[in-house]
Amino acid sequence: MKTLEIARKRRSVRTFDGKGLTPEDSQKIMDFAEKAENPYGLSIAWKLLDAQKDGLTTPVIVGTDVFIGGKMLRAPHAEEAFGYSFEKIVLFAESLSIGTTWIAGTMDRPAFERAMELAGGEVMPCVSPLGYPAEKMSLRETVMRTSIKADSRMDFGEVFFDGSFDKPLTESAAGKLLEAFEAVRIGPSAVNRQPWRIVLCGNKAHFYEKDSKGLSGNDWDVQKIDMGIALSHFELAAKDCGFETEFEISDPGLAVPASVKYIASYTIKEQEASK
Repeated sequence: MKTLEIARKRRSVRTFDGKGLTPEDSQKIMDFAEKAENPYGLSIAWKLLDAQKDGLTTPVIVGTDVFIGGKMLRAPHAEEAFGYSFEKIVLFAESLSIGTTWIAGTMDRPAFERAMELAGGEVMPCVSPLGYPAEKMSLRETVMRTSIKADSRMDFGEVFFDGSFDKPLTESAAGKLLEAFEAVRIGPSAVNRQPWRIVLCGNKAHFYEKDSKGLSGNDWDVQKIDMGIALSHFELAAKDCGFETEFEISDPGLAVPASVKYIASYTIKEQEASK
């Protein structure tokens, strides 16, 4: 399936069927994770965790003991790199009908960090459970999804812009890149804040973060993780549509609204037809 199809199919899963992940699927996930690079070139070590064996608890997950976590050295752009790579793993898991959900705060973090064997200077931004979704959500999961309006997203013109932040981008103006923008729009984000803003300037897509109060901690900016998710969705979906993308960090100097900051850019060109 294309990236957009997988992203549309996926939802955050917190209630699992209790059967556990098969060894075959566990191996597929880890084989894929080891190859999940990011455009920042930062290294991330992935590990499967066993809640029973490692003494892990989280009040929001029911029906699975398997989690995947990633650790990396603190470095500039670590959050974006983590979000980019982890989302590739999440989308791959969805392609196998394996449920996931991003967890950054609602867990016994010290226990998870011990299980990940963090060394000096390393961080573990997020984890996700892995398992097969239960036929019915728990009451707690239903309430959580309702409280954050998990199934709603901002309108296209609220997050994408044409040349400047003064002009909303229309779906028709997005042209052949419409699927790439839509893949970003429907992506997951912390408490569904949807911080991504993209300005399309010719053949360049400039990504910005709309900062929300209360979501930046002392260790990392969780919304920069969300920006990594947006970058991942855009690049993967653009390639699905026949585009080549070139990543760069080069602020174009556009006038930006309050609480909006530049993250990165993609130069986009259509792939040449095979000879």
